[in-house]
Amino acid sequence: MLFQAAAVLATAGLVAGSRCKPHSSASSIATSTSTFISSSSTTGWENVYTATGSAAVAAAAATARTSSPTSKVKGKVFDRYVSIWFENTDYAKAIADPNFAVFAKQGITLSNLFAVTHPSEPNYISVVGGDYFGMQNDNFNQVDFNVSTVFDLLDSKHISWGLYQEDMPYSGFEGQGYVNQKTGANDYVRKHNPAVIFNSVAHFEDRLSQIKNLSLIDETKSQFHADLKANKLPQWLFITPNMTSDAHDATISFAGNWLKTFLTPLLDDKNFMDNTLVLITFDENSNYALKNNILSFVLGDAVPKHLAGTTDASFYNHYSELATVEANWDLPTLGRWDVGANVFQFVAQHTGDKVRAWDASFEFDARYFFNTSYAGPFNTAKGGVRGYPAPNLALDKSVSGRRILESIKETWKGSQNPTYYRDAVEVNDGLNPPAGYSL
Repeated sequence: MLFQAAAVLATAGLVAGSRCKPHSSASSIATSTSTFISSSSTTGWENVYTATGSAAVAAAAATARTSSPTSKVKGKVFDRYVSIWFENTDYAKAIADPNFAVFAKQGITLSNLFAVTHPSEPNYISVVGGDYFGMQNDNFNQVDFNVSTVFDLLDSKHISWGLYQEDMPYSGFEGQGYVNQKTGANDYVRKHNPAVIFNSVAHFEDRLSQIKNLSLIDETKSQFHADLKANKLPQWLFITPNMTSDAHDATISFAGNWLKTFLTPLLDDKNFMDNTLVLITFDENSNYALKNNILSFVLGDAVPKHLAGTTDASFYNHYSELATVEANWDLPTLGRWDVGANVFQFVAQHTGDKVRAWDASFEFDARYFFNTSYAGPFNTAKGGVRGYPAPNLALDKSVSGRRILESIKETWKGSQNPTYYRDAVEVNDGLNPPAGYSL
């Protein structure tokens, strides 16, 4: 395994030197509307569950914690957010699949939504961290402890969250992957699990315990279905099918059938459909010669019926997921690319956010493809390593009016690390890197 973090810490000087302060684990909270758990230990758990051998996995599975905190925090538009990610498919090919097309007609197609780079892993971390920090690989990466995520934002408002990873062997598993024990096929892979890549999550046993498995082969062994039956699903969910189900190692038709099998019953299940917004999307396209435009659509009972079958052609990317969740629950921001990202339009109409067009002076059509990464602490190309960019604390006065999370401001105040984030929809890519982050 490549512990990329070790090289980063040696060369990048951590994030903000001695001014960095650790996050606190989730505190004990119990009210009539929410239940949270407290950390059982201050021991760092970042590399406790990385072994992938069958005996080691069985031993860890016997003692690993599973938790299902719940909450009932009202949102401005939706009360539950579910993000389901598929893999490596060009827009035209994905929408041509009959199952994806049928579901798209039940909601709003976001026809102009883009991934942020290639390959998979940087896209996954972008959606929870507000940047991919130069990553252009699928290595065993660990993002520094002091880099905050959407989980910190959700915790700040006591909004429950959880990830469900198909065929992950046990809750909180941190290994690079886990193969099908009968066929040897790829099942679960770490690179598709955004939470575990951040040490601000993996450090805490209670946070790891909220990263759970899903199974369609045997629902009796599926923590997703156990939580569903017990009405203990969180308000924010991230769902990753396995490497076959998500079209990575199979056809888009296979993935479409998986989506039909998984999602169809949920749309009529009151334990799932509770003013719920479901986003179906892909991590990236497959043809690097094309712009990285990916099929994405939202559906669920939070989508007004009159908008079913419509198309929203506004510019979005993976950071728009963050921005939409922040706007809906009036969360703080990370002070990164989430600040300027467009909120999904039908949500923005109720939150007061303005959906902005891409500035023509940035020459979107001719220059921006989002197919390569700029430099950063996780870029392994020659000359690619740079220190972590600091959150832009000036974005505490953003157009949206949402402020940066207080713990982020405290952690990064006085940092000499450069920042490149703007309150704008125009984001950099490898062909148009931030100043000082070219390769």
